[in-house]
Amino acid sequence: MTQYNMKLTAEQQAILNGEKGETLAKVMETLVRYGELFGAQSMVPVTSRYNHLVTSFGLKALGPVYRLMDQLIGTGAVSAQQFSADPRPLDKNVPSSFLQNIVFDHFMYSRQADYEAQLQKLGLMDQDAFTCACYMDEVGNTPAQGEVLSWSESSAVVYANSVLGARCNRNSGIIDLMGSVVGCVPCFGLLTDEGRRAKWIVEIRTSKKPEAQLLGSAIGMKVMEDVPYIVGLDRWLGTLDDTAKTYLKDFGAATASNGAVGLYHVEGITPEAVQQGRALIEPGAQTYVIDDAELQRVYDSYPVVWKNKAAKPKLCFMGCPHMSFEQLTSWTEKVEAGLQAAGRSRVAIPTVFTAAPAVIRRFEGTPWAARLKATGVVLSYICPLMYMNNPLSTAMPVITSSNKLRTYTSARYYTDDEILEQITKGGNAQ
Repeated sequence: MTQYNMKLTAEQQAILNGEKGETLAKVMETLVRYGELFGAQSMVPVTSRYNHLVTSFGLKALGPVYRLMDQLIGTGAVSAQQFSADPRPLDKNVPSSFLQNIVFDHFMYSRQADYEAQLQKLGLMDQDAFTCACYMDEVGNTPAQGEVLSWSESSAVVYANSVLGARCNRNSGIIDLMGSVVGCVPCFGLLTDEGRRAKWIVEIRTSKKPEAQLLGSAIGMKVMEDVPYIVGLDRWLGTLDDTAKTYLKDFGAATASNGAVGLYHVEGITPEAVQQGRALIEPGAQTYVIDDAELQRVYDSYPVVWKNKAAKPKLCFMGCPHMSFEQLTSWTEKVEAGLQAAGRSRVAIPTVFTAAPAVIRRFEGTPWAARLKATGVVLSYICPLMYMNNPLSTAMPVITSSNKLRTYTSARYYTDDEILEQITKGGNAQ
C-alpha cells in the first residue's frame, strides 16, 4: 500500500484503506495525491450545504467522465451534498445555423440528455440547477462566510471567496465532485488564513467608475494567481448592495479568466476587508496603480482575432458569467432607451442575454420580460462559451462585454456602452 505524508483522521484513513469500498478509496486517494502536490498536510471537512460542479456539458469526447459517473452511481458513492452545475450548452432559442445545429446535436453535445440523467442520480439540486452564478439568491446555492467548499468553476470560486467570504481553492473539474463525495478537501492555499493574505495593493485612481470587466482584466493580468487588496473602489461601489454584488460578479470573473485570481479583497466592501482591513496585506506587498490611461492601455492591448476585423457583428452575447436580475432589468431599460434614440424598434444585431433558469423565471414574472422580448433580445440559460467552442462559431464575428468570453473564444470585447451602441444603432465594428 502506498504511504502518504498527509495526516488523516481515522474515518478518512478508513476510506483510503478501502473499508467503505474500492470506489471511495480511489476517490480519497485522488484527493490525497492532489493535496500533497500542493503541500497539504491534512484534510478539512466540506461544510457548505450544496456543492457546485463545473462539468455540465455532455461532450461526446468525455467518455472517461461518464464512466466515472456510472461507477460512482453504481456503487452508491454519490455526493454527500446536492449540487448545482454550470450552464447547459444548448438552447434552440439561441440563433444558430443549420450546420451549427448539426455540430452541436450530433458531434459535440450528443451525450447531453444522458449526462443530465447521471447528474440527477448523483444529487443535482433540481432539473434546472444549471448556471455558473449558482450563488445568486434565486438559485439558492449561496455559501455563508467561513464555509468550506469543493468548487472548481473559476468565476463562482472567486465570488464565493471574495464577496461571500467562503473558502475554496481553484480546483480542477471532477475534483469538485470528489470532495463532495467523501466530504473533505485538502487544506492548502485559499483554505488557510495565510493563503488569503494579499501580495498586491491595487490603487484605483480613475476619474469615473471603472468598467467591471476591464478593471478585472487589468488586475488579473498583473497579479496572476496572487491575492490583491483593492483600494479606492469603494468610492464607486458604496456598500455591498445588489448593484455592487453584480459589479463584483463580473469584475471577479475577469480577474479569474484573464489571470488566475481566486480571491480579492476590496477595502470597505468585501467581508474580510471590512473585518480585518489592511491587516490582510502581507509585508512587502507590491503596488499596482490603475488610472484612466492604464485601463485604456489594457483595452488597446486586446487582440482582434476575426479574419475580417471590419466585419459587421452577427451575434452579441451578454452574460458570461450569467446576468443577475438587476442586470436584466437595467439592460432592458438601456436597450429600450438606445433603440428609441436610434429610431428603431428592435436590436440591429441578434443579441442574447444569458441568465440562470431561476433568475429567468423571476424576470419573466415581471413587466420587464415582455418589454425585453419586444426589443428582439433573446433571453437564454445557455453557456455562451460552450456555444462558441467550435470552428463554425469561431468563424463568426461575435461581440461581447465579457472578458471571460473574450479570453476563451474568438469573441471581440467592447465596453457596455459600446455594446449598447452597436446593438441599438448597428454599423460595422471599429
